[in-house]
Amino acid sequence: MTAPEPRDVDVAPPVQHPVPDPMPERISDVAVGDPGDAGEGVLGRTYRALSIGIVSVVLLIAFEATAVGTAMPVAARELNGIPLYAFAFSAYFTTSLFAMVLSGQWADRRGPLGPLATGISAFAVGLLLSGAASGMWMFVAGRAVQGLGGGLVIVALYVVIGRAYPERIRPSIMAAFAASWVIPSVVGPLASGTVTEHLGWRWVFVGIPVLIVFPLALALPAIRRMASGPADPDAPAPPYDRRRIRLALGISVGAGLLQYAGQELNWFALLPAAAGVALLVPAVRGLLPHGTVRAARGLPSVVLLRGISAGSFIAAESFVPLMLVTQRGLTPTMAGLSLAVGGATWALGSYVQSRPRLEVHRERLMVTGMVLVAASIAVAPSVLIEAVPVWVVAVAWAFGCFGMGMVIASTSVLLLKLSAPEEAGSNSAALQISDGLSNVLLLAAGGAAFAALGGGAMGAAHGAVESGASGSHPAAFAAVFLPMAGVALVGAWVAARVRVK
Repeated sequence: MTAPEPRDVDVAPPVQHPVPDPMPERISDVAVGDPGDAGEGVLGRTYRALSIGIVSVVLLIAFEATAVGTAMPVAARELNGIPLYAFAFSAYFTTSLFAMVLSGQWADRRGPLGPLATGISAFAVGLLLSGAASGMWMFVAGRAVQGLGGGLVIVALYVVIGRAYPERIRPSIMAAFAASWVIPSVVGPLASGTVTEHLGWRWVFVGIPVLIVFPLALALPAIRRMASGPADPDAPAPPYDRRRIRLALGISVGAGLLQYAGQELNWFALLPAAAGVALLVPAVRGLLPHGTVRAARGLPSVVLLRGISAGSFIAAESFVPLMLVTQRGLTPTMAGLSLAVGGATWALGSYVQSRPRLEVHRERLMVTGMVLVAASIAVAPSVLIEAVPVWVVAVAWAFGCFGMGMVIASTSVLLLKLSAPEEAGSNSAALQISDGLSNVLLLAAGGAAFAALGGGAMGAAHGAVESGASGSHPAAFAAVFLPMAGVALVGAWVAARVRVK
């Protein structure tokens, strides 16, 4: 979902101090226009078409995320894939890791137009593959293709923002990205649940690609006009960094092997687990800023915070609909709607961080946001107790999403603030790699704990997911939520170490 990268982190040391809007004069001229446009906002004459176009792309991704999450419990049951439930989510993030690095290099060398158009197309193809799946592994493969498209798109969008918008209005476009989740978060679960219950879950996937036409028609011409081409058209385009691409492939394959090992839960799984770690360690060291693992101040802490916040929250959120359907007997529609208000509060949190007078308090906002995230994740499994009303999840998730809105948008703003224009693509890729890798690893860990405590047995009987009569496995869900709340608390500590002045 998320929103989701720094310079050539394996070649040059990260920029660890704020820099003034470092756009070269030629890019500033394109983005800002004549001097009379200097005070324009994101919907001013200069930026209107571009802003509407790229926000529409985010709207599409948001609708897919909310709709697919609602349909997933039924899809997994019908495909006999409850044991692979977490894999269906993490496959998306696994392939997106490779696509992010490729997109960052592609955008830095040729401009963001190519990866954006290719990514949107791959995203649509993946939806169609999942919708036509005859088995769970084919469904997971479709999700993997979606991840390739999503990884290309998200990094390209960051490059577009870094090139086309002056620093003063970047927080506003980030807030607009968050706001674009509001309508899908309300309409998506209702529409997806209704379609799933009356037409079947497959229509949720095969119907979404029609939304691609509008973003393509509006965004691509504006990007071609305002942010296309290499950062420096007069300089020869450097070759692709094959080492970084190999590392990106290693990080994706390594994450996939760890997911597989986590699902198998037997002694033979130690072999793919060891191979996965052997691939991941050097890849992480080469693709993330030096000092990320130890939360060094500045850019490394920003990158690490993005991963911790996104990973803990997404890993927990992925299991909320399944918990409400199987443990409390809610329909897919009602389970999805329990999270609907979160879209509005996420946008509100992003809006709060965009206020100019709060810029000096950004560190405090991020710490507060992570505390809210941890609290919401810890409270959610309380509905496993029958006496606790299910609306408690909706309230808790509303506060958690408010915190996420402040944190995610702030990390995006700080990333661009700490990146020179020619480094925006690679730095954006590192931010999104942290995001995606954390999602993969924490989903794999959560899925393994869930399966180990009997969660994979749920929904084995026909109709179990729809009726909620699949048996009670509260410990399996608690084993997912409570550790993720602890991870989010670690994020509050990391947020306190950013300290970018």
